[in-house]
Amino acid sequence: MEEEVNMKEAKEVYHERQRLQFCLLHSLNNLFQGSGAFTRAHLNAIAEKLVVDDPNKGTWTPLSVVFKPHHNALTGNYDINVLIAALEEKGKRVIWHDRRSGVSSINLDESEDKLMGIVLNIPVSKYGGLWRGRHWVALRKIEGVWYDLDSDLAAPHTFKDTEEVREYLDAIIGSGAEVLLIMNDNE
Repeated sequence: MEEEVNMKEAKEVYHERQRLQFCLLHSLNNLFQGSGAFTRAHLNAIAEKLVVDDPNKGTWTPLSVVFKPHHNALTGNYDINVLIAALEEKGKRVIWHDRRSGVSSINLDESEDKLMGIVLNIPVSKYGGLWRGRHWVALRKIEGVWYDLDSDLAAPHTFKDTEEVREYLDAIIGSGAEVLLIMNDNE
């Protein structure tokens, strides 16, 4: 007997896990839903190009070999400039959300053709507060469902609805997170 083919299979959601401080790499690959979207070498090249193109280059020190202006050569830890340049290469536009406007000003029901996803830069504290830094996280709506694709999570977190996404965004903005809307540049 043939199985009915009209059962819709749920799309498998791609999710990279955290390694060192490569959270920007992981969040971009999670946003684009594939391991080949960006590589460490590609992001390093973008960071190096940003240094070459910078008219206000800083002075070189022996630490400059590791601690570069836009990333750490050993562990990653890329900055916002690398994120924007990488997304622009892929024809995306980054809109920095004005936290004073509140989450209600973000149209989470926007077509996936227009709003590709959201990238968050969240303050983190580890080792009992001895280490403070920031962490890149991607949120993406896939086939009408929002997912938290945080590389620190064991698996993607599925939001039950857009209201839960709004509550999450309100909470993290309250803790100092930055919200970046990633738009498909169709305009």
